[in-house]
Amino acid sequence: MRCQTVEVYCNWANAPIVDQITRLKVSAVHFDVIVLGAGAAGMMCAATAGQRGRRVLLLDHADKLAEKIRISGGGRSNFTNLQARHDCYVSENPNFCRSALAQYTPRDFIALVERYGIAYHEKKLGQLFCDDSSQQIIDMLDEECRAAGVERRMGARVEQVGRSDDGFVVATSIGSFSAESLVVATGGLSIPQIGATPLGYQIAEQFGLPVTALTPALVPLTFHVDDATRFAPLAGVSLDTEVRIGKVRFRENVLFTHKGLSGPAILQISSYWQPGQEIIIDLLPETDAEAWLEERAGSEQLLANAMGELGWPKRFAEAWLEGQGANVRGKDLSPKKRRQLAVTLHNWRVLPNGTQGYKKAEVTRGGVSTKALSSKTMMANEVPGLFFIGEVVDITGWLGGYNFQWAWSSGFVAGKNC
Repeated sequence: MRCQTVEVYCNWANAPIVDQITRLKVSAVHFDVIVLGAGAAGMMCAATAGQRGRRVLLLDHADKLAEKIRISGGGRSNFTNLQARHDCYVSENPNFCRSALAQYTPRDFIALVERYGIAYHEKKLGQLFCDDSSQQIIDMLDEECRAAGVERRMGARVEQVGRSDDGFVVATSIGSFSAESLVVATGGLSIPQIGATPLGYQIAEQFGLPVTALTPALVPLTFHVDDATRFAPLAGVSLDTEVRIGKVRFRENVLFTHKGLSGPAILQISSYWQPGQEIIIDLLPETDAEAWLEERAGSEQLLANAMGELGWPKRFAEAWLEGQGANVRGKDLSPKKRRQLAVTLHNWRVLPNGTQGYKKAEVTRGGVSTKALSSKTMMANEVPGLFFIGEVVDITGWLGGYNFQWAWSSGFVAGKNC
């Protein structure tokens, strides 16, 4: 590594940590590659680049390594999904992720996990988890970086980023560093309590790359006041449902909370939901509701009690049926009311008030526009040597290991090209 003095221009729109335009001279320690962000994508990229013989510096403002991996999957890290494919991702350009996912597949990452002797299991729907702890994935990636000669500096707050004659310079709270290639793997805005920042988006805008609208994704939805009052006592109730918006649908559980709706089906659909939009819930996805109600046309039994046959908790059945004006005996439903109730059971329309925000979101929807990046290398089309990977890019995966697979795939591709 060598030190060099470089002149840097920084033009960081709306960035609170630097002036709008700054010209400075700094003495910088030089590397081939600087990777900003020691999370899933950043560590994968750093290790891959290091294995090519590149001198790599991995920088992160946090003191702890890869906190998002550590807390994922209930501490067991849902590290990939066997079914990961391009149509499991939300983006302005859903085809963008095809190349990276083909270059580094779930099977490639599984082979790495197996090489380290990490035991894992499939929980459901292709979701793979560690048998033991997510720390095993962190330790594996850390060892891959060590073996590849990657230098890592934690607790390094980025203060300025700019261009030098032969690449880029990054001024941090622990010193300045320069490199031919700069990889931005700083993540999104989700889970700010473990250190999420907008740094990656600010760097993109500084270098003229567009950033699409940012919203919380894989996040619980909230009720309007009236619905919240009615359903708050049902917090903890979980139902097997199918939830849809337009042609997008997910068949998994819905969980009632004190504030609204959560559970896998809701987290999934939240990535497609827009404010003011209804979601439609099929409360009986495996039952012909009209036929079931017809069978009870002469029954003395209250429908709320009969719903127990369908797996509904009684307190939910009572609250929901009361909301439909149908908490009555089977024989008291007119044919017209039965038909209406059957339709609603399969098409319960809910208008969310909003989401629980980035604190509860697993990922960020939106990010650095794929229009500005090469899908084959992850490099900015108009800024040679500048790469964006992982969550900071406008690629949002489904719940269940898809976002980690995007981190591995995009990190690998950038690491092969930076």
